Amino acid sequence: MWKRLLSSTSSRLVTGVVTVASTSFFAYRYGQASSTGQSLLPLGSTAKLSSLKPPQYCPESEIPNIMSKIQQLGISVVNSKPEIDHHTGNDFTTHKPLPNEVPQFIIYPDSTEQVSQALKILNEYKVPVVPFSGGTSLEGHFHSTRRGVVIDTSKLNKILAINDNDLDVVVQAGVNWQDLNQVLEPYGLMFGTDCGHNGLISGMIGTNASGINASRYGAMSANVISVTAVLPDGTIIKTRNRPRKSSAGYNLTNLFVGSEGTLGIVTEAVCKVYPIPKSETVVVVQFPSILDSTNAVAQVFRSGIQPTAIELLDKDMMHCLNYSGYTTRDWLECPTIFFKIGGINETVVKENVNILQQIMQANHANAFVFAQNKQEQEELFSARKNAFYAMINYGKNEIDEDVRIWVTDIAVPLSKLSKVLNEINSLIKASPFQSIILAHAGDGNFHADIFYKHEQRAEVEQLVNKMIELGLQNEGTCTGEHGVGNAKRNFLQLELGSDTIDLMRKIKLAVDPNRILNPDKIFKIDPTDPGEY
Repeated sequence: MWKRLLSSTSSRLVTGVVTVASTSFFAYRYGQASSTGQSLLPLGSTAKLSSLKPPQYCPESEIPNIMSKIQQLGISVVNSKPEIDHHTGNDFTTHKPLPNEVPQFIIYPDSTEQVSQALKILNEYKVPVVPFSGGTSLEGHFHSTRRGVVIDTSKLNKILAINDNDLDVVVQAGVNWQDLNQVLEPYGLMFGTDCGHNGLISGMIGTNASGINASRYGAMSANVISVTAVLPDGTIIKTRNRPRKSSAGYNLTNLFVGSEGTLGIVTEAVCKVYPIPKSETVVVVQFPSILDSTNAVAQVFRSGIQPTAIELLDKDMMHCLNYSGYTTRDWLECPTIFFKIGGINETVVKENVNILQQIMQANHANAFVFAQNKQEQEELFSARKNAFYAMINYGKNEIDEDVRIWVTDIAVPLSKLSKVLNEINSLIKASPFQSIILAHAGDGNFHADIFYKHEQRAEVEQLVNKMIELGLQNEGTCTGEHGVGNAKRNFLQLELGSDTIDLMRKIKLAVDPNRILNPDKIFKIDPTDPGEY
């Protein structure tokens, strides 16, 4: 009989050694774990869902025993209610987990080797695993749909090397990008990807995050040189060495970028860093229409200017900023672009600002302001930085104290941006909802964020679906930077088609035949899954 020293209601660390004397558990271990039926890949180049059998996971009742084995290796395991709640969802996602979609235990490894040790055991017993980074994802990425365990990599938070002459860093998975920038600043360097405040490196890799500075520095796919990852069976791999340029074999690095923890757990990464611009200014330009603003952006790129940031806020977002008082200025309530322009010296920056001003005037700009010093830079760009908080403030005070915000994420070619935004505005005007639009205009990525009340959820979801369909009809993508999770699987199918999804599924099965890693995300892995695609 097992000595059960685990309690599902305990708020303390799981401790103790459990002695195995039950033959039934060993029967499960060696009978189920050694079965080869689930490991056989479907014939052909792709894997259709209909060709699969349902995955066979460990009985939930046996998971506490398996956690004891992991804990005996010196790996931290917890199951207090606050920990479970934190790893189940967050306040900002509109896609809440179902009542039974909660993990049973949280595993906190502190090294790549501990991640490997844990996964070897979890894969042996076929325990579903959700990798967890900063917990800021919005599309149901870390829902425990199979009630297994979570591996949280936040304790892997060391900056291992700063190779300033090579312009790269070696960091662990749990490093926060803002903390990294603080360490890099004395070297005159910066990390290019600028996303949500609490974003950690592994989560940013998993969703191919981008953010404000993507216009110049690109998304994570452009900034990750290599990763160290632990595969579902515990195998540790490094995708390549540190050179920026390599033709050595498959590009496995980018196989993990955007994979949302379905193929392996990233524990380390070599990332590009950049010199902090010697000179920089902020330019704010306001326009009579969205079309004028997007035309201006297209001409900026054709001129050869490479702004660090090109952020478009619509008239409703500017109204929220004025209402909130979060900035020191009163803005015209019209489409507004916030530019960051950097260069090697003031002369270069001023030349770019002069060219920029000519382009803006040719596109009917009705206001053009640029910062003369660091204080003015911070003042002007604070409007963009405070946009999300201004939106929340407006919603709670003018709509409902318990107002909710549905944050969308769509990207289209820049030439299609004004058309799509105007059509989305028409959809919103025909609905009972208020919305704001905030766009990373340099790459056609926008967020149409909609205020709604709890009882309006089904109606607002229909509106959001129409918006995404508009993006897809205009050669766009259902997600520019937030990822698919389990909330956008149906749109990924519409965007890429079944054959492409089937190829992704084949890759998943080749790497993770037991389907333990972040199951049910991006696409279906179970033919009995009742959800769409």
